[in-house]
Amino acid sequence: METVTVSPKYQVVIPKNVRKALGIHAGQKIQVVVYEGRIELLPVTPIKKLRGFAKGIDTVVEREDDRV
Repeated sequence: METVTVSPKYQVVIPKNVRKALGIHAGQKIQVVVYEGRIELLPVTPIKKLRGFAKGIDTVVEREDDRV
């Protein structure tokens, strides 16, 4: 567990080992979420990076005869 200090400008530095583990880089967008009395920082994944993540998924759906 890491501890950080809030600066007078309300900024914090994400520790290097956390940035490395999550692949966070300078300029990347991070979502800030307040959840059950705590702050969560969630890295935003670019939509282009998600391309192909569902490759090979079965999209066949059994339909009733009266449905198109």
